[in-house]
Amino acid sequence: MEAILKQLETQDLKKLWKEAFVNHNIHRSDEYYDLCEKENQNGKRVTLLAFINHELAGVSHLKYESDYPYFKNHSIPEINDLNVFPEYQRRGIANQLINEFEMIVNRKYNWIGIGVGLFKDYGAAQRIYCRRGFIPDGNGIMYNDKEVAPGDVVRVDDDLNLYFIKELNKNLL
Repeated sequence: MEAILKQLETQDLKKLWKEAFVNHNIHRSDEYYDLCEKENQNGKRVTLLAFINHELAGVSHLKYESDYPYFKNHSIPEINDLNVFPEYQRRGIANQLINEFEMIVNRKYNWIGIGVGLFKDYGAAQRIYCRRGFIPDGNGIMYNDKEVAPGDVVRVDDDLNLYFIKELNKNLL
C-alpha cells in the first residue's frame, strides 16, 4: 500500500505531526516544529508527512543546507530525521519518502546525503540506505556533526552518526 505524501504547509498538519510524535514518545521542542514550518515556507526545507488510511505513518525532511559540515561545504542536500512509526514499518514508507526526496533533489543537484545512528535501533535504516545505493562519505563517524578522532570517547546515542551519500541519476526525471 502506498502512502499519501503531503508537504508541511498548514498549521493543522503541524499540529497533527506534533501530536503523533508525542504519542510515539518522540521528543522535539516547540521551536523545532516552528523552525521546520518556517524553513518549509522559505524553501530551505521540505517536510513530508506520510499517511496510510488518513493516519499519519511517518515524517521526514529534506534540508537543502545541512548542518553537517561536509554536506554543507559540498552543497549536498540531506534527508534528515526520517521517522516511520513502528506500527507502519516494513510497508515501504521510508523508501517512498526517500524516493520522493531523490526526485526533488535530482532536479538541481548531483548528490544526496543522509546520516544514520550507529546502534541497533538504527539497523533497519542502515540496511535500507545501503540497499538503495548510499555509501559512506568517507569521513568516519561523527558526534554532533563533529569528527570522532581515534582515542576520543563519545556517548553512543542518537548524536553518534555515520553519513552516507548517493550520486543521483539525471535520467530519473
